[in-house]
Amino acid sequence: MSRKETVKITGCEALACRREPKFAFMRTSFVILYLLLIMTPGRSQKIDPAHPDLSPGNFRLDSLPESEINIPIQIYLRPLFKMAEKYVDTVFTSPGYPDNWVQEGCDTRYKYVFRRGPLAINGSVNTLTLGFTGYYKIIGSTRVCVQGAVISPWTPPCKCGFGTEGERKVDVSFLSSFGIEPDYKLKLYTLRKEPFPKDKCEVCFWGQDITKQVMKGLKEELDAAKVNIDKTYGITDLRSRMQQVWDQLNKNFSLYGLGWLQINPSQFRINKFAIEKDSLNISLGLTARPRVSFEQPIEIRSKVPPLAPTRAQKGFSIVLDAMLSYDSLGKILNSKLAGKEFDFKKGFIKKKFILDSCQIYGGGFDKMVIKINFSGTNTGIFYLVGRPMFDPDKKMLEIKEVDFDIKSKNILLGSADWLFDKKITKEIIKQSRFDLGAYIDSAKITMNQQLNTDLAKGVHSVGNIQTITLSGIFPMQNQLIIRSKCEGELAVRVNAAEFSL
Repeated sequence: MSRKETVKITGCEALACRREPKFAFMRTSFVILYLLLIMTPGRSQKIDPAHPDLSPGNFRLDSLPESEINIPIQIYLRPLFKMAEKYVDTVFTSPGYPDNWVQEGCDTRYKYVFRRGPLAINGSVNTLTLGFTGYYKIIGSTRVCVQGAVISPWTPPCKCGFGTEGERKVDVSFLSSFGIEPDYKLKLYTLRKEPFPKDKCEVCFWGQDITKQVMKGLKEELDAAKVNIDKTYGITDLRSRMQQVWDQLNKNFSLYGLGWLQINPSQFRINKFAIEKDSLNISLGLTARPRVSFEQPIEIRSKVPPLAPTRAQKGFSIVLDAMLSYDSLGKILNSKLAGKEFDFKKGFIKKKFILDSCQIYGGGFDKMVIKINFSGTNTGIFYLVGRPMFDPDKKMLEIKEVDFDIKSKNILLGSADWLFDKKITKEIIKQSRFDLGAYIDSAKITMNQQLNTDLAKGVHSVGNIQTITLSGIFPMQNQLIIRSKCEGELAVRVNAAEFSL
């Protein structure tokens, strides 16, 4: 090869060497462009992992402990006494008075007027004493009879208790005891006590004492009254009235924006039924399993069960299940998170994450699932799993221990592992806090208002909620159940109810 040819070849090689950097730069640009193209949202594969495995949970609705509610009811008896004063006759006379006589034998006849004084009603424990002082006047006449044959005419009428000598007095009283049977029958046992004459009644010029005859007639009248009392009030069946109360307890009660209260009664008790001075004191006990739900539940009707044995308890201790809707929690979380953007940088490539929306539901076994819909560099969904917990000091419901569900984690490892950045989960944990303090305080105020109210004319309830504490959180698949314990006192006072006999 000649020197000239050699130079030419060398010159060509030199030209090729000068062009090589340009081709290398073009190859690098194509690689970067390719990477950018496959990383753009329009070309990225949508992330759509399978739903997390849901378990039925370890909570049973019938696991709610029974609540005990004991309500002392004080019935002021003065209105009842006034009613008795109004309806019990004040004047009694012998049959056909003043024209006709009472003649028990051949030799004596009389007629009388009996006027009762104000009723005196006293009670102690399960006995009630009704008494009064009676005032009577009597006119009598006698004649001589031998073996039923009339020998002489009637003497002129002789009077006792008329004019200046004043009416004669006698103390009269009934003693009644009462009790309630398990079948709601109120039984009244009445005993007539012996009338006690305070002074004698002497008639005619020989001063014949006819007090015994008067007392005998009075006893007959009182015995007839006792028979009527036993017939009318000896057994009073209260089942129909207690059934009405039972039906009311089975109704749903609106909590004015806080949901619906369902009492779910199971037993009635009467812990006390006694008279003290001028009041009847009844302690009514109720066993129930109350619940609060945001959706109005179906009302359940049932027959009132027999009375349960008494228990010496005061106030009420209610274990309550509040059923919160995940939709409402999801709306709160969406209001905090929807539209939030996060920027990341992996090497020299920038990533963007936009949280579009989220949804909450129960995962069972103390777990909650948060479904995240997102866009940005990648689009799709993933699922987080966390544990709901309550901070009693802050009165805050929080979702802690938040992590990716195993199925979401497996998908992201192969396509978008940059989403594992703690910045996203930390923000979701931060915003997954729900202040229940306002809800608890509002419920306490509402309940106190409902406990202190006029139930009817002359019937007033007095009570207060002392404590409300949360004892458990149970994430069911469709609703979050928050179990709380409420303690307080409630009493009912009846001052002027409409009594009827």
